[in-house]
Amino acid sequence: MDTDLRRDLAARFVRYLETGDADEGLFTADLFCDVTLPRWRLQAEGREAALALRRRGHPAPGTVPRWRVDATERGFVIEVEERWSDAQGPWYCREMMRADLRGDAICALTVYCTGDWDAQRVAEHRAAVTLVRP
Repeated sequence: MDTDLRRDLAARFVRYLETGDADEGLFTADLFCDVTLPRWRLQAEGREAALALRRRGHPAPGTVPRWRVDATERGFVIEVEERWSDAQGPWYCREMMRADLRGDAICALTVYCTGDWDAQRVAEHRAAVTLVRP
């Protein structure tokens, strides 16, 4: 599979994470999504159900200030840092996701999320830990 195609799809996927708007053709109609949170697991089958699952957890647009993508045999693995705000304030999370492709679209997405950190949790972490690499 073409490395440029994978990078293009990963960049389109990051735009989706930031805006909540999925480009036409980014996901297959039968997209399967499996999300593991620190203490919970959710699944959705079908493009619309998977997009709705995402909106429930991250309803507001945000930013992905850092991301990295690596090719796999069937697609790519992407590591992201996300930030967004809602009525409760700013939020932060880190996720590792495996995307399987069919043709030039994502057909399966496995998500491992740290859980969403509110401003208090971010401040607690900053006070307790000095990261070697942000």
